[in-house]
Amino acid sequence: MPAIISFGYNQSLLGGLLDFPAFEKRFPEIAADLATGSEKKHKTTLRGTVVALYAAGGIIGSVSCVWLGDIRGRRFTLFVAAIVQLIGAIIMTTSYSFAQLIVSRIILGLGTGGLLATVTVWQSEISNAKRRGSHVSFVGVFLGMGLCLSLWLDFGFFYTSGEVSFRVPFVFQVIFSFMVAGLIYMFPESPRYLMKKGRVDEAEQVMLVIEDGMTEPDEIRKAIRDQQTSMDLAGQVKFWDFCRMGPQRTLNRTILAVTCLAGLQLTGVNAITFYTSTIFGRYLGLQPLVAKPLAAVYQMTSIVGGSLAAFTVERFGRKTLMITSAAGNAICMACLAALLSYPDNKSATKAATFFVYMYHFVYVIGWGGVPFLYASEIAPLAHRAAINGLAVGAFWAFNFMIGEVSPDAYEGIGVKYMIVWACTNFVLAIVVYFFFPETSGRSLEEIDEIFAMADGWLDAVRIAKRVPHRHSFEEAEDSEKVSGYSLGYENMKDRFDKPIIAHEENAK
Repeated sequence: MPAIISFGYNQSLLGGLLDFPAFEKRFPEIAADLATGSEKKHKTTLRGTVVALYAAGGIIGSVSCVWLGDIRGRRFTLFVAAIVQLIGAIIMTTSYSFAQLIVSRIILGLGTGGLLATVTVWQSEISNAKRRGSHVSFVGVFLGMGLCLSLWLDFGFFYTSGEVSFRVPFVFQVIFSFMVAGLIYMFPESPRYLMKKGRVDEAEQVMLVIEDGMTEPDEIRKAIRDQQTSMDLAGQVKFWDFCRMGPQRTLNRTILAVTCLAGLQLTGVNAITFYTSTIFGRYLGLQPLVAKPLAAVYQMTSIVGGSLAAFTVERFGRKTLMITSAAGNAICMACLAALLSYPDNKSATKAATFFVYMYHFVYVIGWGGVPFLYASEIAPLAHRAAINGLAVGAFWAFNFMIGEVSPDAYEGIGVKYMIVWACTNFVLAIVVYFFFPETSGRSLEEIDEIFAMADGWLDAVRIAKRVPHRHSFEEAEDSEKVSGYSLGYENMKDRFDKPIIAHEENAK
Protein backbone atom coordinates (compact mmCIF):
# COMPACT_ATOMS: atom_id res chain seq x y z
CA MET A 1 0.00 0.00 0.00
CA PRO A 2 2.59 2.68 0.90
CA ALA A 3 4.60 1.84 -2.24
CA ILE A 4 1.65 2.40 -4.57
CA ILE A 5 0.29 5.38 -2.61
CA SER A 6 3.70 7.05 -3.01
CA PHE A 7 3.50 6.48 -6.78
CA GLY A 8 0.07 8.14 -7.01
CA TYR A 9 1.06 10.94 -4.64
CA ASN A 10 4.25 11.81 -6.53
CA GLN A 11 2.47 11.48 -9.89
CA SER A 12 0.14 14.44 -9.32
CA LEU A 13 1.90 16.42 -6.57
CA LEU A 14 3.90 18.95 -8.59
CA GLY A 15 1.18 19.65 -11.14
CA GLY A 16 -1.13 20.97 -8.43
CA LEU A 17 1.52 23.33 -6.99
CA LEU A 18 2.75 24.99 -10.18
CA ASP A 19 0.36 27.96 -9.94
CA PHE A 20 1.03 28.70 -6.25
CA PRO A 21 2.41 32.28 -5.91
CA ALA A 22 5.20 31.20 -3.53
CA PHE A 23 6.26 28.40 -5.89
CA GLU A 24 6.34 30.74 -8.90
CA LYS A 25 8.39 33.23 -6.90
CA ARG A 26 10.92 30.58 -5.85
CA PHE A 27 11.18 29.05 -9.35
CA PRO A 28 10.55 31.88 -11.85
CA GLU A 29 12.01 29.77 -14.67
CA ILE A 30 8.66 27.91 -14.95
CA ALA A 31 6.32 30.68 -13.76
CA ALA A 32 4.27 30.62 -16.97
CA ASP A 33 1.33 32.50 -15.43
CA LEU A 34 3.55 35.58 -14.90
CA ALA A 35 4.86 35.65 -18.48
CA THR A 36 3.45 36.76 -21.84
CA GLY A 37 4.02 36.04 -25.53
CA SER A 38 6.93 33.83 -26.57
CA GLU A 39 8.30 33.79 -23.02
CA LYS A 40 5.01 32.31 -21.78
CA LYS A 41 5.17 29.57 -24.43
CA HIS A 42 8.78 28.76 -23.50
CA LYS A 43 7.99 28.56 -19.79
CA THR A 44 4.90 26.45 -20.41
CA THR A 45 6.98 23.94 -22.39
CA LEU A 46 9.70 23.95 -19.72
CA ARG A 47 7.06 23.43 -17.02
CA GLY A 48 5.74 20.36 -18.86
CA THR A 49 9.26 18.98 -19.16
CA VAL A 50 9.96 19.38 -15.44
CA VAL A 51 6.75 17.50 -14.62
CA ALA A 52 7.60 14.80 -17.17
CA LEU A 53 11.17 14.30 -15.85
CA TYR A 54 9.60 12.27 -13.05
CA ALA A 55 8.46 9.78 -15.69
CA ALA A 56 11.91 9.81 -17.32
CA GLY A 57 13.44 8.79 -13.99
CA GLY A 58 10.73 6.14 -13.68
CA ILE A 59 11.84 4.56 -16.97
CA ILE A 60 15.41 4.16 -15.70
CA GLY A 61 14.28 2.95 -12.28
CA SER A 62 11.96 0.28 -13.64
CA VAL A 63 14.39 -0.99 -16.28
CA SER A 64 17.12 -1.28 -13.62
CA CYS A 65 14.95 -3.96 -12.01
CA VAL A 66 15.58 -6.10 -15.08
CA TRP A 67 18.76 -7.34 -13.39
CA LEU A 68 18.57 -6.19 -9.75
CA GLY A 69 15.32 -8.02 -8.93
CA ASP A 70 16.69 -11.40 -10.02
CA ILE A 71 20.16 -10.93 -8.56
CA ARG A 72 19.35 -9.62 -5.07
CA GLY A 73 15.67 -10.48 -4.61
CA ARG A 74 12.39 -8.61 -4.40
CA ARG A 75 12.78 -7.29 -0.84
CA PHE A 76 16.26 -5.85 -1.41
CA THR A 77 15.11 -4.15 -4.62
CA LEU A 78 12.12 -2.60 -2.84
CA PHE A 79 14.36 -1.41 0.01
CA VAL A 80 16.86 0.23 -2.36
CA ALA A 81 14.09 1.84 -4.42
CA ALA A 82 12.47 3.26 -1.27
CA ILE A 83 15.78 4.77 -0.13
CA VAL A 84 16.35 6.36 -3.56
CA GLN A 85 12.81 7.73 -3.48
CA LEU A 86 13.45 9.09 0.02
CA ILE A 87 16.59 10.90 -1.18
CA GLY A 88 14.67 12.43 -4.08
CA ALA A 89 11.90 13.61 -1.74
CA ILE A 90 14.40 15.24 0.64
CA ILE A 91 16.20 17.05 -2.21
CA MET A 92 12.83 18.21 -3.58
CA THR A 93 11.71 19.53 -0.18
CA THR A 94 14.94 21.49 0.29
CA SER A 95 15.13 22.81 -3.30
CA TYR A 96 16.12 26.48 -3.50
CA SER A 97 17.24 26.48 -7.12
CA PHE A 98 15.71 25.33 -10.39
CA ALA A 99 18.57 22.88 -11.06
CA GLN A 100 18.02 21.27 -7.66
CA LEU A 101 14.32 20.83 -8.46
CA ILE A 102 15.14 19.10 -11.76
CA VAL A 103 17.60 16.70 -10.09
CA SER A 104 15.08 15.87 -7.37
CA ARG A 105 12.40 14.99 -9.93
CA ILE A 106 14.70 12.53 -11.72
CA ILE A 107 15.86 10.84 -8.49
CA LEU A 108 12.29 10.66 -7.21
CA GLY A 109 11.25 8.98 -10.46
CA LEU A 110 14.13 6.49 -10.18
CA GLY A 111 12.93 5.30 -6.80
CA THR A 112 9.25 5.24 -7.67
CA GLY A 113 9.94 3.37 -10.92
CA GLY A 114 11.83 0.68 -9.02
CA LEU A 115 9.01 0.34 -6.48
CA LEU A 116 6.29 0.09 -9.11
CA ALA A 117 8.19 -2.47 -11.19
CA THR A 118 8.95 -4.74 -8.22
CA VAL A 119 6.06 -4.53 -5.78
CA THR A 120 3.46 -6.00 -8.16
CA VAL A 121 5.77 -8.91 -9.04
CA TRP A 122 6.46 -9.60 -5.37
CA GLN A 123 2.75 -9.38 -4.51
CA SER A 124 1.74 -11.78 -7.29
CA GLU A 125 4.43 -14.28 -6.26
CA ILE A 126 3.36 -14.45 -2.62
CA SER A 127 -0.37 -14.73 -3.45
CA ASN A 128 -2.05 -17.98 -4.41
CA ALA A 129 -4.17 -18.35 -7.55
CA LYS A 130 -7.49 -17.68 -5.80
CA ARG A 131 -6.38 -14.45 -4.13
CA ARG A 132 -3.79 -13.06 -6.53
CA GLY A 133 -6.25 -11.08 -8.62
CA SER A 134 -7.84 -9.21 -5.75
CA HIS A 135 -4.48 -8.64 -4.02
CA VAL A 136 -2.70 -7.07 -6.99
CA SER A 137 -5.81 -5.29 -8.31
CA PHE A 138 -5.83 -3.14 -5.18
CA VAL A 139 -3.09 -1.20 -6.99
CA GLY A 140 -5.93 0.87 -8.47
CA VAL A 141 -7.35 1.64 -5.03
CA PHE A 142 -4.00 2.60 -3.52
CA LEU A 143 -3.10 4.66 -6.57
CA GLY A 144 -6.35 6.58 -6.22
CA MET A 145 -5.65 7.14 -2.52
CA GLY A 146 -2.26 8.67 -3.36
CA LEU A 147 -3.70 10.91 -6.07
CA CYS A 148 -6.53 12.08 -3.79
CA LEU A 149 -4.20 12.80 -0.91
CA SER A 150 -1.88 14.93 -3.02
CA LEU A 151 -4.70 16.91 -4.68
CA TRP A 152 -6.51 17.58 -1.38
CA LEU A 153 -3.24 18.70 0.25
CA ASP A 154 -2.58 21.00 -2.71
CA PHE A 155 -6.07 22.44 -2.37
CA GLY A 156 -5.72 22.92 1.38
CA PHE A 157 -2.34 24.64 1.18
CA PHE A 158 -3.60 26.88 -1.64
CA TYR A 159 -5.02 29.07 1.16
CA THR A 160 -1.67 29.46 2.95
CA SER A 161 1.06 31.97 2.21
CA GLY A 162 4.81 31.63 1.96
CA GLU A 163 6.91 28.65 0.97
CA VAL A 164 5.19 26.40 3.51
CA SER A 165 2.41 26.13 0.90
CA PHE A 166 4.54 23.83 -1.27
CA ARG A 167 7.25 22.55 1.06
CA VAL A 168 4.86 20.73 3.42
CA PRO A 169 3.26 18.76 0.52
CA PHE A 170 6.81 18.02 -0.72
CA VAL A 171 7.99 16.62 2.61
CA PHE A 172 4.83 14.58 3.14
CA GLN A 173 5.97 12.03 0.55
CA VAL A 174 8.88 11.06 2.86
CA ILE A 175 6.41 9.16 5.07
CA PHE A 176 5.69 6.51 2.45
CA SER A 177 9.36 5.92 1.63
CA PHE A 178 10.10 5.39 5.32
CA MET A 179 7.21 2.93 5.61
CA VAL A 180 8.43 0.78 2.70
CA ALA A 181 12.10 0.80 3.75
CA GLY A 182 11.30 0.18 7.41
CA LEU A 183 8.73 -2.58 6.95
CA ILE A 184 9.79 -4.60 3.91
CA TYR A 185 12.13 -6.95 5.81
CA MET A 186 9.28 -7.88 8.14
CA PHE A 187 7.66 -9.59 5.16
CA PRO A 188 8.77 -12.81 3.43
CA GLU A 189 10.91 -13.06 0.34
CA SER A 190 9.21 -14.34 -2.79
CA PRO A 191 9.19 -18.17 -2.69
CA ARG A 192 9.54 -18.26 -6.47
CA TYR A 193 12.69 -16.13 -6.28
CA LEU A 194 14.06 -18.52 -3.63
CA MET A 195 13.26 -21.45 -5.92
CA LYS A 196 15.09 -19.77 -8.76
CA LYS A 197 18.13 -19.45 -6.52
CA GLY A 198 17.93 -23.14 -5.53
CA ARG A 199 16.84 -22.38 -1.94
CA VAL A 200 14.03 -24.93 -2.01
CA ASP A 201 13.74 -25.49 1.75
CA GLU A 202 13.43 -21.74 2.39
CA ALA A 203 10.79 -21.46 -0.33
CA GLU A 204 8.77 -24.25 1.27
CA GLN A 205 8.97 -22.60 4.69
CA VAL A 206 7.84 -19.25 3.26
CA MET A 207 4.85 -20.87 1.55
CA LEU A 208 3.89 -22.62 4.80
CA VAL A 209 3.95 -19.29 6.61
CA ILE A 210 1.98 -17.51 3.87
CA GLU A 211 -0.73 -20.17 3.77
CA ASP A 212 -0.87 -20.20 7.60
CA GLY A 213 -2.37 -23.69 7.88
CA MET A 214 -4.96 -23.16 5.14
CA THR A 215 -3.15 -25.55 2.78
CA GLU A 216 -1.83 -29.01 3.56
CA PRO A 217 1.97 -29.41 3.54
CA ASP A 218 1.66 -32.06 0.80
CA GLU A 219 -0.14 -29.56 -1.42
CA ILE A 220 2.62 -27.02 -0.84
CA ARG A 221 5.27 -29.59 -1.75
CA LYS A 222 3.36 -30.31 -4.97
CA ALA A 223 3.30 -26.57 -5.69
CA ILE A 224 7.06 -26.48 -5.12
CA ARG A 225 7.47 -29.32 -7.64
CA ASP A 226 5.32 -27.39 -10.12
CA GLN A 227 7.64 -24.41 -9.82
CA GLN A 228 10.70 -26.63 -10.20
CA THR A 229 9.23 -28.24 -13.32
CA SER A 230 8.43 -24.83 -14.77
CA MET A 231 12.07 -23.82 -14.35
CA ASP A 232 13.25 -27.12 -15.82
CA LEU A 233 11.10 -26.48 -18.86
CA ALA A 234 12.75 -23.09 -19.31
CA GLY A 235 16.17 -24.83 -19.28
CA GLN A 236 19.40 -22.90 -18.92
CA VAL A 237 18.43 -19.26 -18.75
CA LYS A 238 20.45 -16.45 -20.29
CA PHE A 239 19.80 -12.78 -19.63
CA TRP A 240 18.53 -11.93 -23.13
CA ASP A 241 16.34 -15.02 -23.47
CA PHE A 242 13.24 -12.91 -22.89
CA CYS A 243 13.82 -11.63 -26.45
CA ARG A 244 13.57 -15.20 -27.83
CA MET A 245 10.52 -17.38 -28.24
CA GLY A 246 11.80 -20.67 -26.72
CA PRO A 247 9.63 -23.54 -25.46
CA GLN A 248 7.62 -21.23 -23.18
CA ARG A 249 7.03 -18.58 -25.89
CA THR A 250 8.92 -16.01 -23.81
CA LEU A 251 9.03 -13.31 -26.50
CA ASN A 252 5.27 -13.66 -26.99
CA ARG A 253 4.76 -13.13 -23.27
CA THR A 254 7.18 -10.20 -23.12
CA ILE A 255 5.23 -8.42 -25.86
CA LEU A 256 1.93 -9.09 -24.08
CA ALA A 257 3.25 -7.65 -20.81
CA VAL A 258 4.68 -4.55 -22.52
CA THR A 259 1.51 -4.06 -24.57
CA CYS A 260 -0.63 -4.37 -21.45
CA LEU A 261 1.14 -1.63 -19.48
CA ALA A 262 1.66 0.59 -22.52
CA GLY A 263 -2.07 0.13 -23.16
CA LEU A 264 -2.81 1.51 -19.69
CA GLN A 265 -1.36 4.83 -20.83
CA LEU A 266 -3.04 4.56 -24.24
CA THR A 267 -6.43 4.67 -22.53
CA GLY A 268 -5.74 8.42 -22.34
CA VAL A 269 -5.97 8.52 -18.56
CA ASN A 270 -3.11 10.98 -18.15
CA ALA A 271 -4.49 13.25 -20.89
CA ILE A 272 -7.48 13.65 -18.55
CA THR A 273 -5.89 13.25 -15.10
CA PHE A 274 -3.04 15.71 -15.64
CA TYR A 275 -5.38 18.29 -17.12
CA THR A 276 -8.57 17.84 -15.10
CA SER A 277 -8.34 21.39 -13.72
CA THR A 278 -7.77 22.67 -17.27
CA ILE A 279 -10.83 20.81 -18.57
CA PHE A 280 -13.01 22.08 -15.71
CA GLY A 281 -11.64 25.61 -16.03
CA ARG A 282 -11.08 26.23 -19.73
CA TYR A 283 -13.72 24.02 -21.34
CA LEU A 284 -16.40 24.01 -18.65
CA GLY A 285 -15.88 27.60 -17.51
CA LEU A 286 -15.47 26.89 -13.79
CA GLN A 287 -13.51 29.13 -11.41
CA PRO A 288 -10.19 27.79 -9.98
CA LEU A 289 -11.62 27.46 -6.46
CA VAL A 290 -14.31 25.22 -7.91
CA ALA A 291 -12.12 23.39 -10.44
CA LYS A 292 -9.48 22.32 -7.89
CA PRO A 293 -11.81 20.48 -5.47
CA LEU A 294 -13.66 18.95 -8.42
CA ALA A 295 -10.33 17.60 -9.68
CA ALA A 296 -9.64 16.10 -6.24
CA VAL A 297 -13.09 14.52 -6.08
CA TYR A 298 -12.48 13.18 -9.60
CA GLN A 299 -9.62 11.07 -8.23
CA MET A 300 -11.85 9.63 -5.51
CA THR A 301 -13.62 7.62 -8.20
CA SER A 302 -10.36 5.59 -8.36
CA ILE A 303 -11.05 4.23 -4.90
CA VAL A 304 -14.60 3.19 -5.78
CA GLY A 305 -13.74 1.73 -9.19
CA GLY A 306 -10.58 0.07 -7.90
CA SER A 307 -12.47 -1.61 -5.07
CA LEU A 308 -15.04 -2.90 -7.55
CA ALA A 309 -12.25 -4.31 -9.72
CA ALA A 310 -10.54 -6.02 -6.77
CA PHE A 311 -13.72 -7.85 -5.83
CA THR A 312 -14.74 -8.84 -9.37
CA VAL A 313 -11.44 -9.59 -11.13
CA GLU A 314 -11.52 -13.28 -10.20
CA ARG A 315 -15.24 -13.69 -10.86
CA PHE A 316 -15.29 -12.04 -14.30
CA GLY A 317 -11.64 -12.44 -15.30
CA ARG A 318 -8.90 -10.07 -16.43
CA LYS A 319 -9.92 -10.02 -20.08
CA THR A 320 -13.57 -9.22 -19.43
CA LEU A 321 -12.70 -6.26 -17.20
CA MET A 322 -10.10 -4.88 -19.62
CA ILE A 323 -12.31 -5.25 -22.71
CA THR A 324 -15.40 -3.80 -21.01
CA SER A 325 -13.38 -0.95 -19.55
CA ALA A 326 -11.73 -0.09 -22.89
CA ALA A 327 -15.11 -0.07 -24.64
CA GLY A 328 -16.58 2.15 -21.92
CA ASN A 329 -13.57 4.47 -22.15
CA ALA A 330 -14.07 4.83 -25.91
CA ILE A 331 -17.72 5.78 -25.43
CA CYS A 332 -16.93 8.30 -22.68
CA MET A 333 -14.16 9.93 -24.73
CA ALA A 334 -16.39 10.21 -27.80
CA CYS A 335 -19.16 11.78 -25.71
CA LEU A 336 -16.69 14.22 -24.15
CA ALA A 337 -15.42 15.30 -27.58
CA ALA A 338 -19.00 15.98 -28.67
CA LEU A 339 -20.26 17.71 -25.51
CA LEU A 340 -17.21 19.93 -24.94
CA SER A 341 -17.73 21.34 -28.42
CA TYR A 342 -20.68 23.33 -27.01
CA PRO A 343 -19.20 25.34 -24.10
CA ASP A 344 -22.14 27.80 -24.05
CA ASN A 345 -24.71 25.04 -23.61
CA LYS A 346 -25.23 24.47 -19.86
CA SER A 347 -26.84 21.07 -20.37
CA ALA A 348 -23.90 19.98 -22.49
CA THR A 349 -21.34 21.13 -19.89
CA LYS A 350 -23.20 19.29 -17.10
CA ALA A 351 -23.29 16.13 -19.20
CA ALA A 352 -19.57 16.57 -20.00
CA THR A 353 -18.80 16.79 -16.27
CA PHE A 354 -20.66 13.53 -15.77
CA PHE A 355 -18.66 11.79 -18.51
CA VAL A 356 -15.34 13.06 -17.08
CA TYR A 357 -16.18 11.27 -13.83
CA MET A 358 -17.70 8.26 -15.58
CA TYR A 359 -14.58 7.87 -17.72
CA HIS A 360 -12.30 7.60 -14.69
CA PHE A 361 -14.63 5.22 -12.88
CA VAL A 362 -14.83 2.89 -15.91
CA TYR A 363 -11.08 3.20 -16.58
CA VAL A 364 -10.09 2.12 -13.06
CA ILE A 365 -12.27 -1.00 -13.16
CA GLY A 366 -10.32 -2.56 -16.02
CA TRP A 367 -7.08 -0.61 -16.41
CA GLY A 368 -6.27 0.91 -13.00
CA GLY A 369 -4.67 -2.14 -11.40
CA VAL A 370 -5.42 -5.11 -13.67
CA PRO A 371 -2.58 -4.40 -16.19
CA PHE A 372 0.03 -4.54 -13.40
CA LEU A 373 -1.48 -7.84 -12.28
CA TYR A 374 -1.59 -9.27 -15.81
CA ALA A 375 1.97 -8.21 -16.69
CA SER A 376 3.37 -9.81 -13.54
CA GLU A 377 1.54 -13.14 -13.96
CA ILE A 378 1.92 -13.54 -17.74
CA ALA A 379 5.75 -13.60 -17.47
CA PRO A 380 7.62 -16.90 -16.85
CA LEU A 381 9.43 -17.27 -13.53
CA ALA A 382 12.88 -17.25 -15.08
CA HIS A 383 12.29 -13.78 -16.55
CA ARG A 384 9.51 -12.34 -14.39
CA ALA A 385 11.51 -9.46 -12.89
CA ALA A 386 13.13 -8.63 -16.23
CA ILE A 387 9.89 -8.68 -18.24
CA ASN A 388 7.97 -6.73 -15.61
CA GLY A 389 10.76 -4.17 -15.48
CA LEU A 390 10.55 -3.70 -19.26
CA ALA A 391 6.76 -3.50 -19.15
CA VAL A 392 6.77 -0.86 -16.41
CA GLY A 393 9.50 0.93 -18.37
CA ALA A 394 7.08 1.08 -21.32
CA PHE A 395 4.42 2.42 -18.95
CA TRP A 396 6.74 5.25 -17.89
CA ALA A 397 7.86 5.94 -21.48
CA PHE A 398 4.29 6.46 -22.65
CA ASN A 399 3.61 8.45 -19.49
CA PHE A 400 6.47 10.79 -20.45
CA MET A 401 5.35 11.01 -24.09
CA ILE A 402 1.73 11.88 -23.22
CA GLY A 403 2.89 14.45 -20.66
CA GLU A 404 5.00 16.14 -23.34
CA VAL A 405 2.48 15.94 -26.20
CA SER A 406 -0.77 16.81 -24.40
CA PRO A 407 -0.18 20.57 -23.83
CA ASP A 408 0.44 21.14 -27.54
CA ALA A 409 -2.43 18.82 -28.46
CA TYR A 410 -4.91 20.77 -26.31
CA GLU A 411 -3.63 24.03 -27.81
CA GLY A 412 -3.70 22.68 -31.37
CA ILE A 413 -6.85 20.60 -31.72
CA GLY A 414 -8.65 21.27 -28.42
CA VAL A 415 -11.44 18.88 -27.52
CA LYS A 416 -10.85 16.85 -30.68
CA TYR A 417 -7.91 15.39 -28.74
CA MET A 418 -10.49 13.17 -27.01
CA ILE A 419 -11.28 11.48 -30.34
CA VAL A 420 -7.70 10.18 -30.49
CA TRP A 421 -8.21 8.38 -27.17
CA ALA A 422 -11.61 7.07 -28.19
CA CYS A 423 -9.88 5.33 -31.12
CA THR A 424 -6.98 3.93 -29.05
CA ASN A 425 -9.42 2.46 -26.54
CA PHE A 426 -11.38 0.78 -29.32
CA VAL A 427 -8.18 -0.77 -30.68
CA LEU A 428 -7.16 -1.90 -27.17
CA ALA A 429 -10.43 -3.80 -26.73
CA ILE A 430 -9.79 -5.70 -29.99
CA VAL A 431 -6.15 -6.49 -29.14
CA VAL A 432 -7.04 -7.84 -25.69
CA TYR A 433 -9.83 -10.01 -27.11
CA PHE A 434 -7.67 -11.74 -29.73
CA PHE A 435 -4.22 -11.91 -28.13
CA PHE A 436 -4.57 -11.97 -24.32
CA PRO A 437 -5.30 -15.40 -22.74
CA GLU A 438 -7.37 -15.40 -19.56
CA THR A 439 -5.28 -16.05 -16.43
CA SER A 440 -7.94 -15.81 -13.73
CA GLY A 441 -7.89 -18.62 -11.17
CA ARG A 442 -4.72 -20.21 -12.55
CA SER A 443 -1.43 -20.64 -10.76
CA LEU A 444 1.60 -18.97 -12.30
CA GLU A 445 2.85 -22.44 -13.25
CA GLU A 446 -0.38 -23.27 -15.07
CA ILE A 447 0.11 -20.14 -17.17
CA ASP A 448 3.58 -21.44 -18.09
CA GLU A 449 1.99 -24.73 -19.19
CA ILE A 450 -0.61 -23.01 -21.36
CA PHE A 451 2.07 -21.16 -23.30
CA ALA A 452 4.18 -24.32 -23.53
CA MET A 453 1.26 -25.93 -25.40
CA ALA A 454 0.78 -22.95 -27.72
CA ASP A 455 2.27 -22.90 -31.19
CA GLY A 456 1.15 -19.50 -32.47
CA TRP A 457 0.22 -15.99 -31.34
CA LEU A 458 -3.49 -16.84 -31.05
CA ASP A 459 -3.13 -20.37 -29.63
CA ALA A 460 -2.75 -19.40 -25.98
CA VAL A 461 -6.16 -17.69 -26.01
CA ARG A 462 -7.89 -20.82 -27.33
CA ILE A 463 -6.00 -23.15 -24.98
CA ALA A 464 -6.83 -21.03 -21.92
CA LYS A 465 -10.52 -21.26 -22.84
CA ARG A 466 -10.61 -25.02 -23.41
CA VAL A 467 -8.23 -26.46 -20.81
CA PRO A 468 -9.79 -26.80 -17.33
CA HIS A 469 -8.22 -25.20 -14.30
CA ARG A 470 -5.91 -27.50 -12.39
CA HIS A 471 -8.00 -27.47 -9.22
CA SER A 472 -10.98 -28.75 -11.26
CA PHE A 473 -9.03 -31.13 -13.49
CA GLU A 474 -9.95 -34.14 -11.44
CA GLU A 475 -13.61 -33.32 -12.15
CA ALA A 476 -13.01 -33.17 -15.90
CA GLU A 477 -13.37 -36.87 -16.60
CA ASP A 478 -14.97 -36.25 -19.98
CA SER A 479 -12.23 -35.98 -22.59
CA GLU A 480 -14.33 -33.44 -24.49
CA LYS A 481 -13.48 -30.91 -21.78
CA VAL A 482 -9.81 -31.00 -22.71
CA SER A 483 -10.41 -31.65 -26.39
CA GLY A 484 -7.20 -31.55 -28.41
CA TYR A 485 -5.01 -30.53 -25.50
CA SER A 486 -5.21 -33.67 -23.39
CA LEU A 487 -1.68 -34.71 -24.35
CA GLY A 488 -0.14 -31.68 -22.65
CA TYR A 489 -2.44 -31.89 -19.65
CA GLU A 490 -1.71 -35.57 -19.02
CA ASN A 491 1.59 -34.34 -17.61
CA MET A 492 -0.27 -31.83 -15.44
CA LYS A 493 -2.57 -34.49 -14.05
CA ASP A 494 -0.01 -35.64 -11.51
CA ARG A 495 1.15 -32.07 -10.91
CA PHE A 496 4.31 -32.72 -12.85
CA ASP A 497 5.62 -35.67 -10.90
CA LYS A 498 7.12 -36.56 -14.28
CA PRO A 499 9.00 -34.08 -16.48
CA ILE A 500 6.96 -32.20 -19.04
CA ILE A 501 7.19 -33.53 -22.56
CA ALA A 502 8.88 -31.59 -25.31
CA HIS A 503 7.30 -28.41 -26.64
CA GLU A 504 6.88 -29.93 -30.11
CA GLU A 505 4.87 -32.82 -28.64
CA ASN A 506 2.64 -30.41 -26.78
CA ALA A 507 2.00 -28.45 -29.95
CA LYS A 508 0.75 -31.62 -31.64
